[in-house]
Amino acid sequence: MKAENKRVPKRIAQTVLNSLKGGVVPRIGLPYITVGRKNEIEALLHDVDIISEGGASFRFIVGRYGSGKSFLIQTIRNYVMDRGFIVADADLSPERRLQGTRGQGLATYRELIGNLSTKTKPEGGALTLILDRWINSVQMESTQETGLMPGDPMLTKDVDQRIYAITSRVSEMVHGFEFARLLSRYYHAYIDGDDETKMKVSRWFRGEYALKREAKEELGINIIITDDDWYDYLKLFALFFRLAGYSGMMILIDELVNIYKIPNSITRQYNYEKMLTMYNDTLQGKAKYLGIIMGSTPQALEDKRRGVYSYEALRSRLAEGKFARPGTRDLLAPVIRLERLTPEEMLVLCEKLSDMHAGLYGYEAKIETAELGDFIKLEYGRIGADQNITPREVIRDFIELLDLMYQNPDLDMAELLHSDDFSYAKSEAVSDQTTPNYVEFRL
Repeated sequence: MKAENKRVPKRIAQTVLNSLKGGVVPRIGLPYITVGRKNEIEALLHDVDIISEGGASFRFIVGRYGSGKSFLIQTIRNYVMDRGFIVADADLSPERRLQGTRGQGLATYRELIGNLSTKTKPEGGALTLILDRWINSVQMESTQETGLMPGDPMLTKDVDQRIYAITSRVSEMVHGFEFARLLSRYYHAYIDGDDETKMKVSRWFRGEYALKREAKEELGINIIITDDDWYDYLKLFALFFRLAGYSGMMILIDELVNIYKIPNSITRQYNYEKMLTMYNDTLQGKAKYLGIIMGSTPQALEDKRRGVYSYEALRSRLAEGKFARPGTRDLLAPVIRLERLTPEEMLVLCEKLSDMHAGLYGYEAKIETAELGDFIKLEYGRIGADQNITPREVIRDFIELLDLMYQNPDLDMAELLHSDDFSYAKSEAVSDQTTPNYVEFRL
């Protein structure tokens, strides 16, 4: 294991350690530090197999702040890109919702399309790359099957027919006719070297046209993507991506708590109504080659006054059955509730981080397994830790330990762990005022 971790590129190690110390999930390097969650990952990857065969899925991943919810979502992101999926991810915020009166739904769509990622372009912004690759692959396929050479008018005609066959499939869906026309416009602009038209079509696909008149003048299309219909275009993209040679599309939306926080009850209900539409589409076969995963806290899901469960149609579909209990969860249900990582799993994670830290800063890792065990015992020995400790807290403490020991070579781990000045010794359990009996650690 140590030899493997020493091969972590320094750029990736730096990003991983800095992200984790800052309390956020890194977008790269996750395979080097993934522990636990085996059953959850297998359940979600089973969905991926169904999606690639023309199905659709919708899952909620539910966990407290710092429990590994966002980490699991990002891990799935990497898995599905390796399997040939297009991935689009976005975090909800006061400016980004599923539905809004001031363009918040469209803002979420723009974020998703802006973050389109593939295995070869995992950092996002892959829309034009996908479109260009699609046209190139059609041309290559035509050349190989017909034996015609580039520049031959018969080859151009054959490519035109192949492009038309794909756009015709898309045009059968809601808003598909205009979507197909724009795909055709992009294709012809690509062939003609018309970069300006390509840019305009890409702008339209990204939802950047605010006025129908502007779209009509520049592209001859009398519609634009709006707050009300942006989800329909994600379904169109999912089918198109499949026809363009990818396995399907996975949409990852985190921070559902921002819907829970909306003060206006009617606005919250509109957002839950949009969520219900998306959920029903995937389960009833109205969407194809599309997976949706949403991340939520337990409170944002289960609160019957403001949460997802305040919308009865969703509560009746998502509520846990009578037989599920902690340690025996139905991972095939729409809601996956994250169990906390075991102390043994946290110890393995700390070993990986120790080796990564040593490799990044060029020193020999000197922390023994027994010392790691003492660290884990102290962390899990906090008052209330059996219910409330999260991986985020343990990881932040451990990376701080590694940094202090690297910068102060004379210190040893036992000395730091038993110091009254060590930050976690001052952590205290603070009751969350919004929910009785809900306790979390704050550093």
